[in-house]
Amino acid sequence: QDGKTRTDRDFRGRFLLIYFGYTYCPSICPTNLAHMADALTRLGPAAERVQPVFITIDPMRDTPAQIRAYAESFGDRFIGLTGSEAQIRDVARKYRVHRRKVQDPDAAPGANDTYLVDHSSITHLVGPDGKFVTLFPHDTTGDVMAQRMEKYLAAQNAASR
Repeated sequence: QDGKTRTDRDFRGRFLLIYFGYTYCPSICPTNLAHMADALTRLGPAAERVQPVFITIDPMRDTPAQIRAYAESFGDRFIGLTGSEAQIRDVARKYRVHRRKVQDPDAAPGANDTYLVDHSSITHLVGPDGKFVTLFPHDTTGDVMAQRMEKYLAAQNAASR
């Protein structure tokens, strides 16, 4: 979102709550990002140990400024990431995220930006060590997400003592 290349190593020591989507998504992405925001609110001060990240799967339309504004609309702690098609393809592959453009059949001929993107709708939780922790399926409520994350945060506290 700032024109700076980021990797998961930049966030070591914190849990990452990652969602892949796109700013033009009509309902699925905003719903899941709202649940993430709710979960962080429910975690209270413990949420400081969790970095919410929104990674676009539509780099053609999601510019750095657009992705920043969109991510921050869910909370000022959200980070939005975009990149080149090759970078997004690589990170989507690493997280096993499916994505596929679906052209609007009613679009005017030659209108290249009138499409939706069919994509995986899963929120990933990655541990402070950069290793996978768990997945939250589409529409997991903020309450449920927070309850599950509390267990991982507590376990990490106990392990670091």
